[in-house]
Parts: sequence; C-alpha cells; structure tokens
Amino acid sequence: METTSTAHDFLPIIFQVIVALGFVVVTLFATHFLGPKRKTKDKLSTFEAGVKSVGNARQPFSIKYFLVAILFVLFDVEVIFMYPWAVNFRELGWNGIIEMFIFMGTLLLGFIYILKKKALDWN
Repeated sequence: METTSTAHDFLPIIFQVIVALGFVVVTLFATHFLGPKRKTKDKLSTFEAGVKSVGNARQPFSIKYFLVAILFVLFDVEVIFMYPWAVNFRELGWNGIIEMFIFMGTLLLGFIYILKKKALDWN
C-alpha cells in the first residue's frame, strides 16, 4: 500500500516553523528597541576573556588550553557512542561486547599516547 503526502499533511510543521521564526524575530527587535542604550567608555572598549587588550595581536601564546579542549571534545564524542551500545546491550550479545572492548582499547591507547606526549601537562 502506497501512501502519498499532500501539502495539507505538512501544515502543522510549517506552522511550527513560522511561529518559531516569528518568536525569534519579535524577540530580537523587541530587545533592540526596548532595551537600554547606555554607551559608556567601558562598554565600547575591546574586551577578550577578561584580559585587557595590550600590545601586538601577533605575539605567541601557549596552545595547551585549546589542545585540552579539543581532546575533551574528542573523548566526549566517543563516549556518546557508548550510549546506544548500552541501550542495545542484550540484543548485541557477545559480538557487541567484543566490539566494545576493541573500541575501549582504542580509546585507552589514544589516552596513553596523549599522556606519553605530555599533552595534558600545563607546565
């Protein structure tokens, strides 16, 4: 049996998208026009992460913070893959357990590599 969709079937979705976009537009305009407009020297000055801008922007800096952030995202995304495995644990059986041990072993090898390279040392 073949089902066909008509434009009438998509009206609730289209209505929800219009309401959501309308809410965003109305909120942006309302805050712009109704909000206070106090332009002070402090508000107009350049501000970056709590540190005052001084000197040349081309000075070298340590990338340790960014490296740790990237590693966190990498391992966080890999841990997300464990959730579907845990949900389907019983259906996957021994094959699923073996595959997860291989996956966890790969993660452990990557973590050991990171520790050997001292990527997590802040000094």
